[in-house]
Amino acid sequence: MIDDIAVWVKVGAYAGGGLAMGLGAIGAAIGEGHTAAQANAAISRNPAISGDILKSMLVGQAIAESASIFALVIAMILLFSSFPATSFVMVWAVFSAGLAMGLGAIGSGIGAGYPAGAACLGMGRQPAMSGRLTTNMLVGSAVCQTPSIFALVIGFILIFTDYATKPLSPTWAAVMGAGLSTGLSAIGSGIGGGFVAQASCEGIARNPKAAGPVTNIMLLGQAISQTPAILGLLIGFILIFKGGADSDALAPAMALLAAGICMGTGGIGPGIGEGIASSGGVTWIARNPEEMGIIVRTMLVGMAVAESTAIYAMVISLVLIFVV
Repeated sequence: MIDDIAVWVKVGAYAGGGLAMGLGAIGAAIGEGHTAAQANAAISRNPAISGDILKSMLVGQAIAESASIFALVIAMILLFSSFPATSFVMVWAVFSAGLAMGLGAIGSGIGAGYPAGAACLGMGRQPAMSGRLTTNMLVGSAVCQTPSIFALVIGFILIFTDYATKPLSPTWAAVMGAGLSTGLSAIGSGIGGGFVAQASCEGIARNPKAAGPVTNIMLLGQAISQTPAILGLLIGFILIFKGGADSDALAPAMALLAAGICMGTGGIGPGIGEGIASSGGVTWIARNPEEMGIIVRTMLVGMAVAESTAIYAMVISLVLIFVV
């Protein structure tokens, strides 16, 4: 049994499926709960439009749910598919696919709940802006799902790649590192993007005349907030496709695993920090649109500095992959 690859592939797939759905359920549930809480606050303020608020709450919750649906898809594939038992690398690949998807769904689920909750509150204050708030919520929440889509892509690549000709070591560490790099780095960007979209919905409700610039700056801020997740995805691709010479030494394998851990954890803080910086810019543009130029410039400089720590993590990851 101990040398039966098919048995161990099943073990890896079951463990990966459990991680995908277990971790993937965390963020969506938190985001949906936040949305419902804000919807109740909005209905308490303005009961006359409770029907519209309820519909927006359900739409917002449905979008936040999509990250956990991605996790469900990966989990079902892992549990009910037959995988080629040609290499022990497949054991690590299916396990890493589940880990990547589970971690990658956390931030997107939480982040998508923020704009949905803010839109409900905004509708309670400004019923005339319900249409614009709903549109802004949909766009902002959709962007929050981007990091979870990155994790979904890496999950599919890990599952459906042929490892028959790949050496067990260091490939096992490379696929594990790819999953950690993509999954962990997605957490910060998903949450950070949610902060920006929340501030945008709040700004439109406060000052409907500034809706155009507020939405535009929201998209700019969310785009920059996604860059740590993009760097995590990049390191994931490099780890999967670079390959490595067959070696029984432990150090080369640990260097690849450490590269994934470095980029994954190093991307969490910058994604959240850039979201906080951008949400501040969006908030104050809504209150003082005449000063948009200086506010955007300050926001971009602040986000660039926050991004620097993710770049440090990427540099160390590249050194671990190509130099040491």
